[in-house]
Amino acid sequence: MYYVVTIAILVTMALALIRAVLGPTVYDRVLAINMIGTKTVLLLSILAFLGGRTDFLDIALVYALINFIGVLALLSFYRDRALQDPASQNPGAGS
Repeated sequence: MYYVVTIAILVTMALALIRAVLGPTVYDRVLAINMIGTKTVLLLSILAFLGGRTDFLDIALVYALINFIGVLALLSFYRDRALQDPASQNPGAGS
């Protein structure tokens, strides 16, 4: 049963990777990367359970925190860049 869950998580990670590559907007790509990070935490938790290694749970928690802070930093970066670049708001007015 746990192997089926592992395969399902890997399939959803592959679908999220496709969304990250093909996403029409930056926010779609960031959401897909966040989803890949969340699925990685789930995958590490399942591997910790299957292997009986509780240290993987600590790694999964640290990875979840890094993923959360990284997504917030990336979104803040894109928000600040959009506020500083007025040409990106009105592309036809620059010429």
